[in-house]
Amino acid sequence: MPPPQIANLWIERTRLDGMMLGGVFYGIFTLLTVQAATALMQRPRHGEKIANNRVVLLFYISITFALGTIGYAANARYTEMIWIDLRDTPGGPLGLIESALDYGINVLALSTYFAMGWCMQALLLHRCSVIWHRAKSVMVPMITFCMAMFAVSVLILIQANHRGIFFKMNTMLLYFCMELGFTLTYTILVTSRLFVMRSQMKQAVVQYNSSTYDTVILMLIESAMLYSVFCVIVIVSIASHSDGVSNLFSISMTSVQGIAQLLVIVRVARGRAITHEWPTRRVTAAPAAPTSIVFSRTLSDMIDGTDMERITTPEQDGVPLYSVRSTKATEAEVCMV
Repeated sequence: MPPPQIANLWIERTRLDGMMLGGVFYGIFTLLTVQAATALMQRPRHGEKIANNRVVLLFYISITFALGTIGYAANARYTEMIWIDLRDTPGGPLGLIESALDYGINVLALSTYFAMGWCMQALLLHRCSVIWHRAKSVMVPMITFCMAMFAVSVLILIQANHRGIFFKMNTMLLYFCMELGFTLTYTILVTSRLFVMRSQMKQAVVQYNSSTYDTVILMLIESAMLYSVFCVIVIVSIASHSDGVSNLFSISMTSVQGIAQLLVIVRVARGRAITHEWPTRRVTAAPAAPTSIVFSRTLSDMIDGTDMERITTPEQDGVPLYSVRSTKATEAEVCMV
């Protein structure tokens, strides 16, 4: 056990280092937001129409960027208060760090984190709904999970307004555990569904190129991994009462959850700009899969006795849905999520 003075210095250092680390992730978050917005606003080639959901995605990244910016600015302002404006306060920087929720600016930063989480959960629910065709056995538990997380986050904000110590609130630990569980559950549900679809396509079509499915699955895992790692670190640090480690990573959480979704959105948006020929390609040509694929309204080709039809579907954030009728598979569908 280190002497109290050394332990206090460790907490103060990690709070400052955490702010600098948060600046790095906010920079990455800003860069990805600009890339996503640029790709989404780029008009497709050969006179194709801009997909309807581009407006929705632009609205999503605008809202999340505004929330992330407010949260980062609030944390940066309080950092200034700790070491400059309020440095003569009794208790010094350590007292200000421990009593952070006594100041409304930190409650604001916490609120933006939860608000961004609600946006992310809504997007994941939409993707899960598309890939599982609104199956009640999947959607009812997932929606219930989201409602429980919303209730816990509101409870935390109520507790924050009563001036609690952030990392001493058991509800905060519960929320991070639920956030991690929701992210992993979503990833398992969607990737397992895609593995099944890939297997069906391989059975239905001779020499089928499954790289499209592989790309989507890897994209989902990459997106979930970054945020999940941060959640695990924060959960372990709170549970073990390691306030220094919590200080080091907690400020970056808002930007990291935004980055996790932008990694997918950027690839989808860029894929749309370059895959205008995909809807007319034949499966037997075994084309190299692009990063992402768009939905197409209609397509009907006869390939080696297999009837391949595009399902008439509104434009979505994804790759084409196929209905495959053959002796080996009755249906195989995939959505970029």
